Amino acid sequence: MKSAQETIMKRIREALRLPAAKPHLKSTAASGTPAKAARPWLPDGGETPDARLTVLTENLAKLKAQLIRVADMSQAALALAELSRTKQWKRLAYHAHTDTQALIKHVGCETWQADAEFDKQKLESCDAGLTTCEAIVAQTGSIIVSSSTNGGRSLSILPHAHVVIARVDQVMGDLADAFAFIQQRNGNHMPSMISFITGPSRTGDIERILVLGAHGPKELVLILVG
Repeated sequence: MKSAQETIMKRIREALRLPAAKPHLKSTAASGTPAKAARPWLPDGGETPDARLTVLTENLAKLKAQLIRVADMSQAALALAELSRTKQWKRLAYHAHTDTQALIKHVGCETWQADAEFDKQKLESCDAGLTTCEAIVAQTGSIIVSSSTNGGRSLSILPHAHVVIARVDQVMGDLADAFAFIQQRNGNHMPSMISFITGPSRTGDIERILVLGAHGPKELVLILVG
């Protein structure tokens, strides 16, 4: 008689023989013929780059996050400088990266490389934090950051606003594609922390009234290059 463990392991091995279909796509039967589509529990993330950008734009708007599309890094620098001016930032913390360092030169306020010398109180006093990201999921409007792109775990949490600089080729349709992209991007050196940011920090615990900035940044801005 087989033990319960052997039975469970046999079923797992059988299940792993064929890759599971994505929830919003048609699966394929063992014979190779299309099978009944799985009931979608997430919307389609878009099959083409343009479709993914459309889905992402709609989701970020629903999440009350700001999207700024620019053609190149020089326009991205101008966009960041305009944000600093209109929002009257006095101090901006940033993670050392070629993209972030290219933007801060003309930002117009005090800047501080937060991962060079961590200081919680100083970081909390910053008006904004500037980071890169690993990938962006159009399907949910999520921005995936890591300890590598943030220079730690606090830069995307403690300042009042979080600004992310990313490129169009980092926009993935769904979670599976995003994880595959991150694995390819990092190889055998995966970051110690990966986090999903889906809009500004929020809560609706008190009388179901939505409050932004309850547990983190009140504002989320994505500057998308390309």
